[in-house]
Amino acid sequence: MSSTLPSPAQLAAHRVLVVGDAMLDRYWFGAVDRISPEAPVPVVRVQREEERLGGAANVALNVQVLGAQCTLLTVVGDDAPGRRLGELLAEHGVAAVMGTDAALQTVVKLRVIGRSQQLLRIDFESPPPHEVLQQMLADYEALLPTHDLVLLSDYGKGGLTHVARLIELARAAGKPVLVDPKGSDYSRYAGATVITPNRSELAQVVGPWADEADLQARAVALRDRLGLQALLLTRSEDGMSLYDAQGQLHLPTEAREVYDVTGAGDTVIGTLAALMACGVPLRDAAALANQAAGIAVSRFGTVAVRHADLLG
Repeated sequence: MSSTLPSPAQLAAHRVLVVGDAMLDRYWFGAVDRISPEAPVPVVRVQREEERLGGAANVALNVQVLGAQCTLLTVVGDDAPGRRLGELLAEHGVAAVMGTDAALQTVVKLRVIGRSQQLLRIDFESPPPHEVLQQMLADYEALLPTHDLVLLSDYGKGGLTHVARLIELARAAGKPVLVDPKGSDYSRYAGATVITPNRSELAQVVGPWADEADLQARAVALRDRLGLQALLLTRSEDGMSLYDAQGQLHLPTEAREVYDVTGAGDTVIGTLAALMACGVPLRDAAALANQAAGIAVSRFGTVAVRHADLLG
């Protein structure tokens, strides 16, 4: 248990605004008893179906479940998956300002599970023909004053094409900005408070590193170039590394057993956002986010970590 963990009442008094690409996660669970006679692939007899919040919607759920208030600002397609996303958000009590765009296909990730293993993932998506979140800019500006922190969840699906403007507006309003980044051009995230890339995402931007000293030099150079308070690198089974003005803080993984890494990055940034919105110092918040990630990867699928989990 950490003394830096705010009480449920403290968390509930603060609000996080999550902006980004929401998705619908579908799971088909089944039995695998034979190999197909048509091709050397397993035949899955589907026995159960499940739908969960994905992408930025899962990030928002992580904030909410930990105990902070959260609003999700997103745009979905005018389709059945988009409507289902709205229903799931309402069921979980996540406040959402959702725009619809007929030219947009709501992203759906379908995972086929057999014998407790993911056998296949099928993605349903199409790149939007235009900037989808631009229509929500007025909503974003209206929501800023009532929230303590902004979390930009970029999945590279077109929702955050104008992310630089969103960061500019948030910083002008005095709000910290956390970014889960994508792509090879991080200049668009300049001025953010913290970015949280994973290893492959960071390597796309700074190139491969030879050793820990090389990694630190590259991470610090990127942090300085973008004017960030910190860069938090998530490293899967190797835990996380925080690069800030004090130097490097390495946090070894707290996972006792890695069962499923799906959504672990969402848990990290969602936990970090909820805690920083309450005023928890970044290094303390990162340690708790690392603890939350260790819990998340020990469970199946996209899951949210509760306040009580971090007390255990």
